[in-house]
Amino acid sequence: MLRDSYAYAKNGVFENKNKWLMLIIATILLELPLMGYLMKVFRAEKPAPEVQDWGTLFIDGIKWLIVCIIYFIPLLIVYAILIAIVGGAALTGDSDAMMGAMAGAGLLGLIALVLYIITALLLPIAAVRFARTGSIGEALQFKAVIAQIGRIGWVSYIIALIIAAIVIAIPVAIIEAILMALTIGLAMIAPALSLIVVLLTAIIFLALMPLISVFMARYITQIYDSTG
Repeated sequence: MLRDSYAYAKNGVFENKNKWLMLIIATILLELPLMGYLMKVFRAEKPAPEVQDWGTLFIDGIKWLIVCIIYFIPLLIVYAILIAIVGGAALTGDSDAMMGAMAGAGLLGLIALVLYIITALLLPIAAVRFARTGSIGEALQFKAVIAQIGRIGWVSYIIALIIAAIVIAIPVAIIEAILMALTIGLAMIAPALSLIVVLLTAIIFLALMPLISVFMARYITQIYDSTG
């Protein structure tokens, strides 16, 4: 699956400069057209589809954004409660209240972490369901999403996602380390030049975003279809 996803992104995007440029523009436009484009990838279109019908890409991107927001609502509620508790205790100026608030914040932080992991596991499968049905309701069928992961196999599914995360994280971390070293080095010599490196960093990651996104979308599509 990694080889196929790499070839898919390489042949469909990296070696197609016009399509790559269009996807970079799609990323600049709040990523909404890019999100819409990934829905085509989730539909198992091969090779990588052309970047066209921008109106449809925007609409699909907005719909998918709505789905993501709904999935993250529980997490947002926990964060809101956490901020309210800590902020309220800070306003009282009472040390005991602050200590109690910090203990509560720790528990809420743990709950938030669990909710984030659950959301991160469910969203990829929900994305494919949405892409193939065009229905927000289908993406929110949590039982169906969980059932699909069950057919894939929870252990296999989690391991597959971890492997992909590692494969992406390693080169990204190397690039970040090199650019950070350049920024720090130039900041000591000529601060103005360090700003150029910061700009270059933004451009590099803007260019990488479509490649990484298409790679992951293709990879998730194969995971989804692995059940036959």
